[in-house]
Amino acid sequence: MSKNFDVIVIGGGPGGYIAAIRAAQLGFNTACIDEWKNSKGGPAPGGTCTNVGCIPSKALLQSSEHYEHAGKHFADHGIEVKGLNLQLDKMLARKDQVVKQNNEGILFLFKKNKVSFFHGRGSFGKASDGGYEIKVGEETLVGKHVILATGSNARPLPGAEFDEENILSNDGALRIQGVPKKLGLIGSGVIGLEMGSVWRRLGSEVTVLEALPTFLGGVDEQIAKEAKKAFDKQGLKIELGVKVGEIKNGKKGVSVAWTNAKGEAQTLEVDKLIVSIGRVPNTIGLNAKGVGLKLDERGAILVDDECKTNLPNVWAVGDVVRGPMLAHKAEEEGVAVAERIAGQHGHVNFNTIPWVIYTSPEIAWVGQTEQQLKAAGVKYKAGTFPFMANGRARALGDTTGMVKFLADATSDEILGVHIVGPMASELISEAVVAMEFRASAEDIARICHAHPSLSEATKEAALAIDKRTLNF
Repeated sequence: MSKNFDVIVIGGGPGGYIAAIRAAQLGFNTACIDEWKNSKGGPAPGGTCTNVGCIPSKALLQSSEHYEHAGKHFADHGIEVKGLNLQLDKMLARKDQVVKQNNEGILFLFKKNKVSFFHGRGSFGKASDGGYEIKVGEETLVGKHVILATGSNARPLPGAEFDEENILSNDGALRIQGVPKKLGLIGSGVIGLEMGSVWRRLGSEVTVLEALPTFLGGVDEQIAKEAKKAFDKQGLKIELGVKVGEIKNGKKGVSVAWTNAKGEAQTLEVDKLIVSIGRVPNTIGLNAKGVGLKLDERGAILVDDECKTNLPNVWAVGDVVRGPMLAHKAEEEGVAVAERIAGQHGHVNFNTIPWVIYTSPEIAWVGQTEQQLKAAGVKYKAGTFPFMANGRARALGDTTGMVKFLADATSDEILGVHIVGPMASELISEAVVAMEFRASAEDIARICHAHPSLSEATKEAALAIDKRTLNF
């Protein structure tokens, strides 16, 4: 006997669980299917983000930052620490507890919003009069609408497949049981830099191999250079323009043959190797071919601007479709699709999606970079303000970085805001709101900001557009 629903969501990550909750709020009889398991085999909704991505990595970043502060920076504040000792097992246990709390929170939200949850892998059966049959284990569900939110998987490097013991994806990188003496990373993207930062703080000698000739190519060049200086100073060794050759995985560790930017052959011997060269859309076991669901050449589900697939009443959101692979982008698409099913006009503005790298210093941005504006021939004005001139940053003891504003040369509309420095992940929200309302730099410059606060650097960068900073 099949169970009938108005909306079935396959995938319980940020895009999926949010889509299910919003659909239920709109009055639809909704089901959400998710196969993630916890250590005891029970349900662990939240997808990659909650289980092996955003949430556990932030927990370890926070813990490792505390450890580094205690060992290197507390003395500056007149706090003497003797006998500092790392209890890695306890640190990892705390990370696991944070993940568990988020898993349980999502299950509670399903119950609160009357979303029916099914634990297992969801796959298409056949189209039926009531919509589509979806198989979950021994059960058959029928949904009038289906939202696909199956996420993405780590991209393996050919010839160096993940064993999660020596060659690690983001999953294994979060579960290393002892601090490796030497740690290698292939790829200097978000995951690489964040995981590299965690283990460097805890005592690893970290080397990052990046194929691209420039550091953080998608980030504003001025901001990326400032970040690189900070990472170099911390001891994170970043090699750019490299060509990775043979990788040998042995009992004692991993050997990586590589060529540097000058064409010189090198060998990197490490205890553990983290590979973070991007992610690939996940449609494994979905039976896409069986129902005629169209995928692109990357394996992503093809959708239009409204997240509709080629199949009637089948939608897709998040990492499994085009656009940035960001949890908050998936959430916004999930809400928009639920509202579109209800006949409303859900909207996602790709131009105001913020990006964050949670290293120290943090890096965050929204809108266009200076190099993008130059390439497009857009006339603009730029204004920057350094945190070294900000009173709150001095009090924190963290004056690395700056805030940078880019505004249209004629209209003064904000075109991009880029931050490297303390709490950049929080500061960027003001810029997102401003750009969503199509504010000018002058608008931010005229708004009263609390003193002393890091946000004053945002105001001052806006003032710098017209070369009238007050504190620099």
